[in-house]
Amino acid sequence: MRHAGQIVLFRFPQTDRTQGKLRPALLLERLPGQFDDWLICMISSQLQQFVPGFDEIVQPNDDDFVQSGLKVASVIRIGRLAVMDGAVLLGATGEIDAERLRRIKTNLANWLTGSKQ
Repeated sequence: MRHAGQIVLFRFPQTDRTQGKLRPALLLERLPGQFDDWLICMISSQLQQFVPGFDEIVQPNDDDFVQSGLKVASVIRIGRLAVMDGAVLLGATGEIDAERLRRIKTNLANWLTGSKQ
């Protein structure tokens, strides 16, 4: 059973709508309604893509690194969002802790509403 905070594998689309390579993605939340649609965001090992005050870096010394299933330090790219049918999401590799998920959702909500923390 999928749930928010899980890290799944997915072929994240590129901005030109071509299919990308297999990458980890974070399940942010299942959309309301009858369909198994999920709001997800991309995870990348390219740490130079990190946007301070917005994105989240998961590092090997973090408490939830092992349970995340990530192999190397990675950035959760909050600005790289997609809504995908759960059928195209591949198995979960792990999950982040509840506090990190809360921070990510707060950063996203603050950006969308123009709020500052």
